[in-house]
Amino acid sequence: MGSFIARRLLGIVPVIFGVSIVIFLLVQLTPGDSATALLGPQATEEAKQELRQTLGLDRPIPIQYAAWLKRTLGGDFGTSIATQIPVTKLVLPRFVNTLILTSAALLLAMIIGYSIGMFAALRANSPFDRTAMSVSLLAGSAPEFWLGLMLVLLFAIKLKWLPVSGMEDMAGDGGLVDLLEHLILPAITAALGPAAIITRIARASLIETLRRPHVRVARAKGIRRASLLRRHVILNALPSITTITGLQLGYLLGGALLTEVVFAWPGLGSLLYDSITARDIPVLQATTLLIALTFVLTNIVVDVINAMIDPRLREA
Repeated sequence: MGSFIARRLLGIVPVIFGVSIVIFLLVQLTPGDSATALLGPQATEEAKQELRQTLGLDRPIPIQYAAWLKRTLGGDFGTSIATQIPVTKLVLPRFVNTLILTSAALLLAMIIGYSIGMFAALRANSPFDRTAMSVSLLAGSAPEFWLGLMLVLLFAIKLKWLPVSGMEDMAGDGGLVDLLEHLILPAITAALGPAAIITRIARASLIETLRRPHVRVARAKGIRRASLLRRHVILNALPSITTITGLQLGYLLGGALLTEVVFAWPGLGSLLYDSITARDIPVLQATTLLIALTFVLTNIVVDVINAMIDPRLREA
């Protein structure tokens, strides 16, 4: 198992290197100019040029990339152009807030998806199964920003049960209760799409497993239903379910960014939006790289879990 994990970790080195090049080039090709965004459109060309030289933006792109990569490997993401605050101090607290939202949404999506998917598989082609599949199709097709706005209109503005947006610091006056109140609507918004996908995948995987010969033989021998599901059905369906859950975590990271903007959640999404608006290149690079790294590491964790469930995958 140790060699499998080591191979997977070594395999991500070229991936991360390629991702860093793509991120750096995409940010450089983004329309706009940092000097103009910082000094304003009325600034003289001399002032803009002086600022570009100060920030090192006038150097060739390969040299800029090499300098950025060297600093990044040393844990230094530079200083925000817009706020003059070290990028690490800006990004890490926002990353924690995004992880809170993403974790809550993933937990919610797993509970909803697996519960409904399992009941639908055990009652395949029943009215419950058809209703569950229709609802999951609608939930998976609904745009997140529209869904978020509808939830705000209903639960925050009309019923006044929950706050509209924002979040207080857990260490402040609000505490955990305030966090949970502000977390409910964004978490539901971000979770419904992945929950719909998990429902459909879990149902299909469990139905396919239920039709396998060894399950039919076990059922013919009179094994209790709970034992049959636990030992022969769920265990065999776990690899595909784990894989789709890992992929949904990546989807949630991307979807949470949009949800954060809708609900003014102080995470990476709102920080990314602000950095794009201000063309704050160091913050933009650090944010996108962190999201990409999280996605890559999540896939490795999924591979390791699958290898633990099915030892044959360790040789792949």
